[in-house]
Amino acid sequence: MLATPEFWVLVSFVLFIGLLVYLKVPGKVAVMLDERADRITKELDEARKLREEAQGLLADYERKRRDADKEAEAIIAQAREEAEIFAAETRQKLGETIERRGRMAEEKIAQAEAQAVKEVQAAAADIAIAAATRIIAQEVQGAKADQLVDDSIASLKSKLN
Repeated sequence: MLATPEFWVLVSFVLFIGLLVYLKVPGKVAVMLDERADRITKELDEARKLREEAQGLLADYERKRRDADKEAEAIIAQAREEAEIFAAETRQKLGETIERRGRMAEEKIAQAEAQAVKEVQAAAADIAIAAATRIIAQEVQGAKADQLVDDSIASLKSKLN
């Protein structure tokens, strides 16, 4: 029984286990496993902290985005309000300009009408003077006629002016 291979495998296994216990390998393995567990725990804690920081940053950026959206809406509302005010002012100024130009056109028409009336009166006066000159010349003959015509023309001109 001492010479069987199973016996020697058993002896070598027991010696190997004894050697491992003598060299304190199970304790070293346990320490290594504990160190690894601690390192993993630290990494998990660090990952948890990073996750919390990331969530805080995300919440902060979302708040900033909401604030920016509100500010953009306020800017748009103010721009619309200013555009409406500008449009109203422009409409008012346009109306005033149209009214002023209409008055100017009416004044020019009135001036042209007055000028035309003056020209017609002057033409009528010239025709009346010429007719009076002919009538007076036919009725009055001689040197006295020229003096009467000149006096009549002068008095007509003074009345027209």
